[in-house]
Amino acid sequence: MLVKIKRLRTGYEDIELPKYTTSGSAGMDVRAAIEEEIVIEPFSTVLVPTNLAIELENGYECQVRSRSGLAINSGIFALNSPGTIDSDYRGEIKIILSNFSKVPFTIKRGDRIAQIVFAKYEQVSLIEVNEINETERKDGGFGSTGL
Repeated sequence: MLVKIKRLRTGYEDIELPKYTTSGSAGMDVRAAIEEEIVIEPFSTVLVPTNLAIELENGYECQVRSRSGLAINSGIFALNSPGTIDSDYRGEIKIILSNFSKVPFTIKRGDRIAQIVFAKYEQVSLIEVNEINETERKDGGFGSTGL
């Protein structure tokens, strides 16, 4: 599938477009399109621009996810992960990053800050009913099936 991608502002041509790092990668790394460094203080959240917009076919979404290296090494997570970029959204992709560590974290121009994964989805029709079929699990959740 081909996905159209557009740089929204000039002056960021030095920042690589998202790409797969290896032949088995599911996600493409996306980079910070910033003029000045952004410091994420401990236990705070920032919105980081990418200078990118995409055009997806109906029936597809683009999911924004944390980069595992940032998460384990620095405590930096993409909030609302996976976040969904809908097929009809044409605005700038911006990444919500939170610092769950005890030390400030600095984002520099061009840093890989998240990954994007493309996925097919279906829209469904909901029908309101008075009852739904019961299962062995019933309404058990949040650990009800064991450790």
